[in-house]
Amino acid sequence: MLVLARKAGESIVIGDNIRVKVVSVDGDQIKIGIEAPRTVEIHREEIYDAIRTENRLAGQTKAVSLNALKGISSAGLGAGREKK
Repeated sequence: MLVLARKAGESIVIGDNIRVKVVSVDGDQIKIGIEAPRTVEIHREEIYDAIRTENRLAGQTKAVSLNALKGISSAGLGAGREKK
């Protein structure tokens, strides 16, 4: 891990298109600003971990056969609709 010291208002640059700026320091809280292309996803670590967990759980769901879906399609989807 690279560790850099920066003061409020100073920045670091990652690659050609990401800039991380120390916006303010207030006690033990540091506010940073990140300039990056919209194609780069930026998340707080706890949010990133939650996304990874949800994606992993979604990948573990059981597959449903098409034959099982055919049985519910005619019974459930058209119920309550009037013909026009």
